[in-house]
Amino acid sequence: MNITTGTETLLPFVKNKSDDKESPPQIIIDCREANTAAKIVKGLIEKGVTIKTAHLEKGDYILSDQCAVERKTVQDFVYTLTRRYLFEQLFKLKEAYPKSLLLIEGYMPMIYKFSHIQPVAVWGAMFNLAKNGVAMVNTSSYKETIDFLYVAARQEQIVEKRSPTVHAFKKTESLSEAQLYFIASLPTIGREKATAILQSYQTPLNALINVDDWTKTVDGLGPVITNKVKTVLTTPYKEQKE
Repeated sequence: MNITTGTETLLPFVKNKSDDKESPPQIIIDCREANTAAKIVKGLIEKGVTIKTAHLEKGDYILSDQCAVERKTVQDFVYTLTRRYLFEQLFKLKEAYPKSLLLIEGYMPMIYKFSHIQPVAVWGAMFNLAKNGVAMVNTSSYKETIDFLYVAARQEQIVEKRSPTVHAFKKTESLSEAQLYFIASLPTIGREKATAILQSYQTPLNALINVDDWTKTVDGLGPVITNKVKTVLTTPYKEQKE
């Protein structure tokens, strides 16, 4: 009896004697990621992976013409939820690479030790990504990340016969998309709330001027969210040293 998952068997994942005759997979890595994740690059090279670095607009690892991987440590993922806009980045990545996924590296129960964000916010963010079609994989260490990337690249290139390809992203966007992206990038806002805000206030400037009234005019926006937005808008900028 064949062991199957969906319509595919698990046999392509089982190592056999012919593996040694196969060409090693190639992974295209963003040059910034290659600099900060040198251990992963080294580990992939040791496995025989051919590495090519490039300045990628989106994603950290390109495994095929359909699959790209965005890697975040658990700490990075939490930091991104509180200070940067991850969702739009991943959705745009998925538009160019339909089988894109988010790889979260590290011990997930660590989120219960963070003082600046509630675990429910992390699980909520992961659920929203999942229900919008963004697959996620959790590895406990960089060594597991290396193994996963190697197996995934091999599956895409050797089994599926797909070559890693850097896709160009759409440079132009409509005015409404630019407005939506701007408001959605504010802390804990996201695309759905940004749409409601713009529907209520018409322009981003009018929305920001009237941020104190958001709780009265936009459903789902309470004082916790609006206070986070106000903090970003009113706190003097201070450059952080690397």
